[in-house]
Amino acid sequence: MDIRHLKYFIEVTRFKSFTRAADHLFVTQPTISKMIRNLEDELGVELFDRSRKQLVLTDAGRAILTQAQTIDKAFENVQHELDDLIGLQRGHIRIGLPPIMDAGQFIKVLGEFHALYPGITFQLIENGTKRIEEDILADQLDVGVGVLPAAEEDFHHFSFMREELRVVVPRTHRLAGRKQVKLMELEDEQLILFNKDFALNDRIREACKEAGFLPKVVSESSQWDFIGKMIEAKLGISILPYSVYEQLKEDLVSIRVVKPVIEWDLAIIWRKNQYLSYATKEWLTFTQERLMGGISD
Repeated sequence: MDIRHLKYFIEVTRFKSFTRAADHLFVTQPTISKMIRNLEDELGVELFDRSRKQLVLTDAGRAILTQAQTIDKAFENVQHELDDLIGLQRGHIRIGLPPIMDAGQFIKVLGEFHALYPGITFQLIENGTKRIEEDILADQLDVGVGVLPAAEEDFHHFSFMREELRVVVPRTHRLAGRKQVKLMELEDEQLILFNKDFALNDRIREACKEAGFLPKVVSESSQWDFIGKMIEAKLGISILPYSVYEQLKEDLVSIRVVKPVIEWDLAIIWRKNQYLSYATKEWLTFTQERLMGGISD
């Protein structure tokens, strides 16, 4: 059954005439008559009593008309929904954000996009990079902010922030007066790290291993402000992105790490070979242009 069969049937019923319905629909009268006959054959009932001078619906015709009108209205609603989605009048984007990042610039861009497309809504979910990657692969998120390198076989990406990690210590710490420190010099220090949901945890552990030691981790947290308070309380020191250090309200000192320099590369990631909504595609294009001048990955 074709939706046109039902639409033609509705119009014939409305005009009580094959000829007038055909004129209204800009088709020939034989065409519309054939459509109605095909519909009757498919349903196995007569829809009109043709023995009278004026077309009259049969009992079956009246029953079918009610359902046909419902289906026709639903089809119109589908078209309106699609028009809204394609025209970016509606849409919903699920975005994963690590709580470790300074989201100020990101949220500003989000606000600019919302000003252009106020009908598109957002769901922002905070998690570590590992969990964000898992949720994108499980279709729980559309896009997310992750730490590179992301798995090349799974994700597209574009990088928008790269910075060095710094050692963060209390102002009274023995290293507080130094401008830089070799990573190996932290071998005996008690470290406070982001927990294992964060790619930063792996990055620091791998860097320490390359430097020749295993880090002594006294505590892990998912909140940068807790880490700042623990450093201030002299529970240990931490290795953090400079942008995170700048957000800490405690009286702390940051020191550049060398040999090796540890970098943090943030990127927008999304799944390869996965359907993206019109809203998500437009948001990715818009955000890439705003954050890094339209450079592609």
